[in-house]
Amino acid sequence: MSTIPITKRGAEKLKEELQRLKSVDRPAVIQAIAEARAQGDLSENAEYDAAKDRQGFIEGRIQEIEGKLSAAQIIDPATVDAGGRVVFGTTVELEDESTGDPVTYQIVGEDEADLKLGLINISSPIARALIGKEEGDVAEVQAPGGVRRYEIVGVSYI
Repeated sequence: MSTIPITKRGAEKLKEELQRLKSVDRPAVIQAIAEARAQGDLSENAEYDAAKDRQGFIEGRIQEIEGKLSAAQIIDPATVDAGGRVVFGTTVELEDESTGDPVTYQIVGEDEADLKLGLINISSPIARALIGKEEGDVAEVQAPGGVRRYEIVGVSYI
């Protein structure tokens, strides 16, 4: 199995979710199943069916997170020294050449991506266009509205 890059912060968030699923959500759904089972006939018991569905989701998510963490290559952006090049974990300050709007992104793993927070997936078109570039370079990104050009204003490893 190949490794999955993830930042240190992303790995911590996954570990927190795993802990919550195991210590809070799993016992709660087990209790809900027990209560629904105590009501008698299970063939027409909607609460029982809903609790079993929820249990299946929780167990699936636990397996998914454990698999991702076991295959994770945890990268701390603060310890990365790529000589000013854009790599995984890098925070990049860009300027849209057509509008002059500044924008800042951090390149992260799939599970951490959140565009509202400026966290973009390593496999996204903009991240792929930025990888390997340096401050002062121009990255061309194929967007739905056509090609967009971004000048790299700053590269930091935080």
